[in-house]
Amino acid sequence: MRGGSSGQKQLSGMQKQVLSLYRQFLRAARSKPQKEERMQIKCLVSTEFRRNAVEVDRKNFLYIEYLLRRGKKQLDLLKSPDTVGLSSLSVHHSPPQTR
Repeated sequence: MRGGSSGQKQLSGMQKQVLSLYRQFLRAARSKPQKEERMQIKCLVSTEFRRNAVEVDRKNFLYIEYLLRRGKKQLDLLKSPDTVGLSSLSVHHSPPQTR
């Protein structure tokens, strides 16, 4: 969503942060030497972001901020030349509720 076209909603600051983090993950995946690793990383990142887009309440800012911090830490690890891929971690707990 670019420009000032009428009818398009502007992204919030937090939405921009999430989108930026997603793009950074995709860029980091491109830096990995093996194609299989790159594809696995892209698939995992895409799946995780889409799942959170559906499951996380958009008004639960504390939980979204937590996910952003966690994602940035994972991104830093992924950017390391010693890291060749990501593994999925499933956390089965309910996010804190907003009041």
